[in-house]
Amino acid sequence: MRPKNFIYNKNINGKLKKEFLSNYNSINKEILASIDDSEKTLNILNKNYKFNFNLNDLKKFKKFKKIAIVGMGGSILGTEAIYNFLKFKIKKKVYFFNNLDNSMIVNFEKTKNNNNTLFIIISKSGNTIETLTNLSFLKILKNKSKSLIIISEKKDNVLYSLVKKFNLFFIEHKKTIGGRYSVLSEVGIVPAFLMGLDILQIRRNIRKYISFKEKGFLKDSVIKLACILKEKKLNNLIFLNYCPELEKFLYWCQQLVAESLGKNNFGYMPIISNVPKDHHSLLQLYLDGPKKNFFYIFSSKENLSRKINYKNISKIKYLNQKTLDEIKDAQKSALIKSLLKKKISFREFIINKKDEKTIGELFSYFILETIFVGKLVGINPFNQPAVEQVKIFTKMLLK
Repeated sequence: MRPKNFIYNKNINGKLKKEFLSNYNSINKEILASIDDSEKTLNILNKNYKFNFNLNDLKKFKKFKKIAIVGMGGSILGTEAIYNFLKFKIKKKVYFFNNLDNSMIVNFEKTKNNNNTLFIIISKSGNTIETLTNLSFLKILKNKSKSLIIISEKKDNVLYSLVKKFNLFFIEHKKTIGGRYSVLSEVGIVPAFLMGLDILQIRRNIRKYISFKEKGFLKDSVIKLACILKEKKLNNLIFLNYCPELEKFLYWCQQLVAESLGKNNFGYMPIISNVPKDHHSLLQLYLDGPKKNFFYIFSSKENLSRKINYKNISKIKYLNQKTLDEIKDAQKSALIKSLLKKKISFREFIINKKDEKTIGELFSYFILETIFVGKLVGINPFNQPAVEQVKIFTKMLLK
């Protein structure tokens, strides 16, 4: 049975490995057990997940008309994905400080009425250098303590020390949940609530792909993807995105895939490619270059009514009375025909509905799929040892 909120099609070339078929069931039991264990990362998919905040305590922050979110990587990418996908529903202006970029700070300082801005600072470790740097440059600690929320681990770190010093509103980040898996926890749900979104709906379908009706859909995908990863014949994972509202979700997905599976000489290079724009710059390479790419194609059904009027121009009459949706769909269909002709592996995801349930469903599906694939090929999908080494070197150089 296919999911209703988004449709999935696949054309994955390659043979299935028997050990993956036999190992899947034991891994499935392990994952189901970890969902019910509050000390495991996947507890975020538990319908009875216990949040470290009270909604009544958050309601006082809903008065703010603007929200500025400061974080890095998994602490902010998921929230950006939610905002970008559901921006049409959100009435507040939301700013994201997700890099060390002086122009972002300067431009923000030029905006009017910053006194009506809520600042949400997120760092699991509480010591993220970029987050602490932006926090300082924004100059919000002393004068704006009543409009500031800190989300970090409750331990000896910089952010928690500031919470105690300035008596700031604090929400504990669970130590068992790594950044790239945290979007369905306090990290993504608190900002979503303050944006005015229905957080219960975001979490409504998150167990869908391990239920009886949908588990075959997940199993088939996971085993085929594990085979591709194990064979190491495809190096690049290209996200071809025909749906602009999904761009930030794909950046979240890029981190999820890269940090979870890029280990032990395994992994894909996940690349976001916005189309049809990139038809005119990269498509030649995609279709006729080295056969090292695996494609994910994302699109949506928009039902746009606005049509092109070229009735009196005979040379482009084929465009007359076509909607933007029809043109993009034709371009996507033409691309898929070319991929099939050249026997290039791809998967297609079609978004049927843009709402809270759909984005929550997308998050949970890709989290589960990534963890399953990692475990099948013998990779720990939860750690990031190479990243931690760079953090250590950076602090050494700054001392």
